[in-house]
Amino acid sequence: MAANATTRFAAAPAASVTDPVVNWFNDNSGALFSGLVNVVIILLVAVVLRAILGRVITQGVRRMVSSHQRINQATAKAGNLVGRNGSAADNSAERQQQRAQTIGSVLRSVATTIVFGVAFVMILGEFGINLAPILASAGVLGLAIGFGAQSLVKDFLSGVFMMVEDQYGVGDVIDAGDAVGTVEAVTLRITKIRDLNGGLWYVRNGEIMRVCNMNQDWANAVIELPLDYSVDITHAERVIESTIEDFAANSEFRSKILEKPDLSGVIGIGNGSVTVRIIVKVKPGEQWALGRALRSRLKSSFDAAGVRVAYPVLPGNGVGAGKQG
Repeated sequence: MAANATTRFAAAPAASVTDPVVNWFNDNSGALFSGLVNVVIILLVAVVLRAILGRVITQGVRRMVSSHQRINQATAKAGNLVGRNGSAADNSAERQQQRAQTIGSVLRSVATTIVFGVAFVMILGEFGINLAPILASAGVLGLAIGFGAQSLVKDFLSGVFMMVEDQYGVGDVIDAGDAVGTVEAVTLRITKIRDLNGGLWYVRNGEIMRVCNMNQDWANAVIELPLDYSVDITHAERVIESTIEDFAANSEFRSKILEKPDLSGVIGIGNGSVTVRIIVKVKPGEQWALGRALRSRLKSSFDAAGVRVAYPVLPGNGVGAGKQG
C-alpha cells in the first residue's frame, strides 16, 4: 500500500512536466503545421521565381547582343565593308559576348538578392517575429551605408552604365583624362589602363568624367606634312597622290584601309611652311602603324622627287636669337 502511494507521488511530477508540452503541441499543432507549409511554399516560390528571372535576364541579354550585332552588320553592308572586316567582326562579337556575360551576371545577382531577401522577411513573419523593428533597423543601416559608401556606389553605377552603353572594353585604346593607354581590365568599380610607358593606371569608374575611345568602329590616320614655303604645291600634291594610291593598293595595307585615302590639301601657311593634310580611314587600332608606314613612304617619295620639307624659322634677334646660340 505504501509502495503504491510512493509510485503515484513519483509519477505526478513527470506528468505535470509533460502535460504542458503535450497540451501546447496539441493546441498549436495546426498552426505549426500550417506555418511550416507556408515556409516551404515561400521557399519554392522564391526558387521558381529566381529561376524564371534568371532565364528572362539571360534571354534578354542575348537578344540585346544579337540586336547589336545585326546593327553592326547592317552598318558594314551600308559602308561596303563586308568581307574586309571579318576579324573586326569576330572581335566585336567576342567583346559583345563578354559584355553580355558581365551584365547578365550583375542582373542575376541583383535578382537573387531581392527575391531571397523578400522570402527571408516573409519567413520571419511566419514565425511570428515582429518585422517593424527589423525593417526600421535595416532602413537606418542602409541609409548609413549609403552615406558612408557614396563613392563606392557611384563607382558601381558608373561601371554598370559603362558596360550597358559599351563605352569601351578590354583592348581598346582610350583617353580618360590623365590616363591614356590600352584597357587591360574592366570591373564594376575600376578600369585598368596601361600607358605608353608601361605604367598601369587604376582608375575608379566614378571618377571618369569623359572618355575618348580610339578603337570603336573605325579610326583615321591623320598625317600633316609641313612642306617648304618655296615648294610647288601642284607638283607636291601629285607626288603625294601617287604615293598614297600605291600605298592603298599594297597587299600589306589594303585589307586594313576602309576607304580611299583623302588628300585634304593645304590647311595652313606660316613659319616658313605650307602644311598639307592626308586622312586615311582605317580599321580601329591600325591608325598608328599605318600612319608610320605612310610617313616612311612619303619621305622616300619626297627625296626622289626633290620635294623639300620645311625647317622652323627662328627669329633673328630677341629671346629666340639668344636661345638659338
